[in-house]
Amino acid sequence: MHPPDSTDASQRSAAVDSDAARFRDAARPGRLQGALFQSIGDAGRAELVERRLASAITGGHLRAGERLPSENDLARTFGVAPTTVRESLLALRTQGLVVTRRGRNGGSFVADSADPVAHARTALAATSRLALRDMGAHYAAITAACVRLAARRAVASEVQLIRARLIRLEPTDLAQWRSALDDVQVELVSLSQSARLTREQMRLQAEISPLLRLIDAVEDSRVLERQLLLAVVDAVESGDAQAAVDATERMVDSVIDALIELQISGR
Repeated sequence: MHPPDSTDASQRSAAVDSDAARFRDAARPGRLQGALFQSIGDAGRAELVERRLASAITGGHLRAGERLPSENDLARTFGVAPTTVRESLLALRTQGLVVTRRGRNGGSFVADSADPVAHARTALAATSRLALRDMGAHYAAITAACVRLAARRAVASEVQLIRARLIRLEPTDLAQWRSALDDVQVELVSLSQSARLTREQMRLQAEISPLLRLIDAVEDSRVLERQLLLAVVDAVESGDAQAAVDATERMVDSVIDALIELQISGR
């Protein structure tokens, strides 16, 4: 037998160290993995339900005096326990957004004092211009991705139905304007046939919609917004993906500029 060679031993040791280093690098999470495992926060289910209902009220999707579904129905809808819904409604009553009435025709109702426009003004005043621009950039990116796909995948008859609904909408009917326009936006992006993109656009639509009610107060703004949206619809129907993206960006830029102008004027 030959005596062990010190050079071989050193090489083996270096190889072991190298393998260990590679293992440590592999075990260290990459950027995406690190993002996926960030804290999701400690908000409880009751708080999440509270936020969802509060957003629906302050966004005008649930109107003053409107009766909410029963606690059991809300629990089934949100996939939580009735006690969780009860806790959420208590918090909403404390905020003055919900009132509870007893008796045969009782239940939980949106408070008469719940004014979506007032909430929107408060939210706009508290939002920086940088944050508004960032919101617009996010909204434009997701909506543009949707309409790009819609221009390639939509059936002409489906787009024509959306256009007809948009044209029939009266700019003077302020009560119906925002909810109808939101519905048209969702119908249009759903033609992308991408469930994930559509869900994200719907989430963003719900976020920005309350602020858009402030712009809706001016009839000229409503007319302009419909014209810009019709340009997106036309591009989708013609199958011109780039034109649909460009029209979407013009529409979003116009909306964000209008919000910033309102913010500056303090109206």
